[in-house]
Amino acid sequence: MSTTHAAVLLLSLLSLFTTWLGVMLAFWLRENARAIAAGIGFSTGIMLLISLLELVPESVSIMGAPPTLMSFALGAGLVWTAHLIVPHTHLVEEKGMADRILVKSAYLVAFGLILHDVPEGFAMANAYIASPELGVLVAIAIALHNVPEEFAMAVPAVVIRSRRFLYGAAVLSALAEPLGAVIGLVAVGIAPSLSAHFMAFAAGAMCFVSLHELVPMARRYRNMRMFLAGMIASMLVYALLSRITEAG
Repeated sequence: MSTTHAAVLLLSLLSLFTTWLGVMLAFWLRENARAIAAGIGFSTGIMLLISLLELVPESVSIMGAPPTLMSFALGAGLVWTAHLIVPHTHLVEEKGMADRILVKSAYLVAFGLILHDVPEGFAMANAYIASPELGVLVAIAIALHNVPEEFAMAVPAVVIRSRRFLYGAAVLSALAEPLGAVIGLVAVGIAPSLSAHFMAFAAGAMCFVSLHELVPMARRYRNMRMFLAGMIASMLVYALLSRITEAG
């Protein structure tokens, strides 16, 4: 195994810790609407910033705007397709549950975030291949946003009181990013030109999840001021991470 492969796999394992932390926060803060809204805002902000200011520009610099736009659209389209499929599945015993909307939300959020964890692994692996500094920035940013993201995923499952669903989703989410990193490394090893496509694909998936899934979820908690505060915090963290990685 090369040094690059070892570094990518090690960075991808940050998802194990951040998943655990996000789930624990969901148990501790499930009644705190302000904390949930702020966490979702942070997750949304960091995902959009990394996607639009790092992954997309890097992809454009490698292969140009039209192929980047195509791969970006494919990433968003795949998550959109999941939104059409998931409501027709039954992962939790729903009999006796009064809030069917919340059950559906638990499906959509968990499946959507697990699905986009895979291209996050793509993004981190291929960003590291393009530039180790960029790879570290992407890995740290993804790890930071994973905490409120996993928190957002776990809250509906905690509320509907299905520990089996919660733990199953958490395990899949934790393993999805390392899996994505491995797939990305193998694919790029076979066809190096795929790296830029993977970065744009991941950006599309993350942007779709942010705008179509996390923003509406924040509205349900009726505390958009804290959501905006979380987004501002994500900008400050992103700026700090950028300075640190540039200095390194």
